Amino acid sequence: MPEAYIVEAVRTAGGKRGGRLAGVHPVDLAAQSLDAIMERSGLDAKAVDDVVMGCVSQGGEQAMQVGRNAVLASKHLGEGVPAVTIDRQCGSSQQAIQFAAQAVMSGTQDVVIASGVESMSRVPMGSTAMFHMKEGLGNYKSPGLEEKYPGIQWSQFMGAEMIAQKHGFSKDDLDRFALHSHEKAARATKDGAFRDELVPVPIETAEGEEMHTVDEGIRFDASLDGIASVKKLSEEGKITAATSSQICDGSSAVLVVSEQALKDHGLTPLARIHNLTVTAGDPVIMLEEPLFATDRALKRAGLNIGDIDLYEVNEAFAPVPLAWLKHTDADPDRLNVNGGAIALGHPLGASGTKLMATLVHALKARGKKYGLQTMCEGGGVANVTIVEAL
Repeated sequence: MPEAYIVEAVRTAGGKRGGRLAGVHPVDLAAQSLDAIMERSGLDAKAVDDVVMGCVSQGGEQAMQVGRNAVLASKHLGEGVPAVTIDRQCGSSQQAIQFAAQAVMSGTQDVVIASGVESMSRVPMGSTAMFHMKEGLGNYKSPGLEEKYPGIQWSQFMGAEMIAQKHGFSKDDLDRFALHSHEKAARATKDGAFRDELVPVPIETAEGEEMHTVDEGIRFDASLDGIASVKKLSEEGKITAATSSQICDGSSAVLVVSEQALKDHGLTPLARIHNLTVTAGDPVIMLEEPLFATDRALKRAGLNIGDIDLYEVNEAFAPVPLAWLKHTDADPDRLNVNGGAIALGHPLGASGTKLMATLVHALKARGKKYGLQTMCEGGGVANVTIVEAL
């Protein structure tokens, strides 16, 4: 079977809700990452077979096929480049990578850009469902679904609380994990670890135009006392806003190509895609599926967790990566080495390609071989992608 290679992987620095990227239309924000891929690879637009873009809240400014609109808004792509927008909840752009790889490995396409965008400031999370419900236009929970899951409210927050309870994590465990996320992200930023993956985004400020290049959510002065003082989201629970991923604006993109494309266009790969896995399980606890998806991915790849040099496990809520570590018996020093979504933000549909950008550049910087990426997704689904750095 033909191989699929990652040649470029980029992301914008995250913007806080109502923060530095809130003034940028998501179509234009997505176009920034697409253009960076084209500029860094030197490809001509005619070489691009497709753009697959993940986006969760496909309404308002992210409606009407945001992927295609981003292609049309870009400087280096244009009318001749097709695009599609997909929604696998938080794993949307990780699925975009997997769809791109599958297209290349099938031999039907040679050059595909996997990407993602989410402006959570301009298109609030859940707004696409809530707007229709408030307007009397129906509920996404059908009679058939209600019959199978009577009275169940699909809640990622409640799923995270269930995981914390099931795996025996204390509030202090969650608080300490959150602190470490900020500490790692702050250190990575100060050391320039994100330099090769970041796309500078021009923004307007009170002082004039400047480039947004630093993840806005990082607390460089984070302390355990400060994190521990944040009010719990429910009186009987353990999770707080400080131990949850940050609402975030951002875009990201990964260039996936065939071996023939490497030769035809003189491209140098960063990594080879080694395994693609997606599984589904309990939709109520919902966020635990990365544990079992990882088991399956490692078995299919013929690897053990000790063979993997770095892991990116999305920090949707602190109990998720903690449960993953406990279940897999993985080395915590290899997990989210440059921080995670608790510090850097979780721009929903952009997080999959965002994490991959961080993973492949971290592997390269450390001279390591295998990387594994996984994330929990609404509905009890999880993607796992294993890459081999080259």
